[in-house]
Amino acid sequence: IPAEEMSSVIVPEKPSSNTMGPKEVELILVKEQNGVQFTSTTLVTPAAPQTSRSGEEERETWGKKIDFLLSVIGFAVDLANVWRFPYLCYKNGGGAFLVPYLFFMLIAGMPLFYMELALGQYNREGAAGVWKICPIFKGVGFTVILISLYVGFYYNVIISWALFYLFSSFTWELPWVHCNNTWNSPNCSDWADNNTVSDIYTATPAQEYFERGVLHIQDSNGIDDLGRPRWQLTACLAVVIVLLYFCLWKGVKTSGKVVWITATMPYLVLTVLLLRGVTLPGAIDGIKAYLSVDFLRLCDAKVWIEAATQICFSLGVGFGVLIAFSSYNKFSNNCYRDAIITSSINSLTSFFSGFVVFSFLGYMSHKHNVALDKVARDGAGLVFVIYPEAIATLPGSSVWAVIFFIMLLTLGIDSAMGGMESVITGLIDEFKFLHKHRELFTLFIVVSTFLISLFCVTSGGMYVFTLLDHFAAGTSILFGVLIEAIGIAWFYGVDRFSDDIKEMIGHRPGRYWRLCWKFVSPCFLLRLAYAITPETEHHLVDNGEVRQFTVSVPLFLVSQYTLNITSLQGII
Repeated sequence: IPAEEMSSVIVPEKPSSNTMGPKEVELILVKEQNGVQFTSTTLVTPAAPQTSRSGEEERETWGKKIDFLLSVIGFAVDLANVWRFPYLCYKNGGGAFLVPYLFFMLIAGMPLFYMELALGQYNREGAAGVWKICPIFKGVGFTVILISLYVGFYYNVIISWALFYLFSSFTWELPWVHCNNTWNSPNCSDWADNNTVSDIYTATPAQEYFERGVLHIQDSNGIDDLGRPRWQLTACLAVVIVLLYFCLWKGVKTSGKVVWITATMPYLVLTVLLLRGVTLPGAIDGIKAYLSVDFLRLCDAKVWIEAATQICFSLGVGFGVLIAFSSYNKFSNNCYRDAIITSSINSLTSFFSGFVVFSFLGYMSHKHNVALDKVARDGAGLVFVIYPEAIATLPGSSVWAVIFFIMLLTLGIDSAMGGMESVITGLIDEFKFLHKHRELFTLFIVVSTFLISLFCVTSGGMYVFTLLDHFAAGTSILFGVLIEAIGIAWFYGVDRFSDDIKEMIGHRPGRYWRLCWKFVSPCFLLRLAYAITPETEHHLVDNGEVRQFTVSVPLFLVSQYTLNITSLQGII
């Protein structure tokens, strides 16, 4: 460029709130063909950091949209999808159970799911911080954070059981096959002997392995005799805690990648187990029993109540997790579509897992020549007793056991990650100084959880476990979601909330959703706690005791080591 053609250009600065602030100097070197160099300088105002609508520094977001979807699916699809829904379906009219299940899904499950996703995404805060829209309800936010923390105290123990079983599966002969182990009692016998001896006084090898080999409940006389933490379960619990820490310490940037494995692995394993299960003798009979339609069961109010209860707890509303996860979405993300997709996948997974479960239950019924209801059960007894026993009879049983317990491990890990994220996000958003110390704060939370969970891995730990399961997330969850729905619909206002959603996705929710938020869902939650409890026990609901919300204790524990909930409450 000829020197005489060069001219200096002054570019006006953009308005800035801090005109006296520092400026960056941009140096441009222009070289002419004859070797003469010219320089040009320009003052450039540094780009300000991106800010949110409120003027605060922009919140981190998920690396990819699929990270968020997998995280929500991974949290909602947990162990209860495998061990509870199939049994409820079988017990309550088979395919007919889907009628009340889908009904309550539409009037309560999806609306509440959608509400929490929208609430978190719009306000970009955790479970406590979102209530800046109506500060008097901030206590509800801390309530759900506390509930998630409580649940973590015992939920991680279930994962440690699965990890213990996984390690025990790396052997040529599975340890729950015979009665000649050191932990077995004289009452141990196989299925053949159980046909001639009362079930009250006998137990299968798989039953005694879980009760006496894993839990060692025979070494405790009750909740006042817990004993020391057992080192095997303590080590497994420590591994779980370490996994959780490194999944969460960097926020959604790390957890969003972990769920690519933990959220997808269960579907792969369930498919493999189904392909194996349907080839077993008696499997088709089990599946027929699972799907058999008995519409007369719909006349029983208990069927509708159990469908409502299952919906309320299977979607994971009320734990603050959906709010925390959606708070890391981009502001314009279509949370309506996400709510429909993820809640539907959760229900379809529950239905699909029933085929896997009942193919093996049908096989067990055929193999031992007993009625299906003799082997069908829900709760921990299904995944830690019945299923391991069925797997032990297959060729290559160790391989199948490893596959099955890897599935349980991944099902539990991403749900535990969601609960921990609810606590961490909720507190660091409320106490801003913690943002700079997320790694240390995450370490504090997981270590605290580990120390309290040690009470559950003692010889009498099952008593503590049952207490936590019984009181941590029962009526409290229903109450929390009820107040949350009332706060949004009646205090903040459905119209204002609908305007917020329109600001995000470009259109207001339909009248159906607004009616559900304002009337249907709150009424559903307000009546449910009383509906599932006998009238003579309504005073227990007022005290926060709803027994129907607990994870069923394995039936084989109904022996001299039975976990008698009533007596435990008496002790307390």
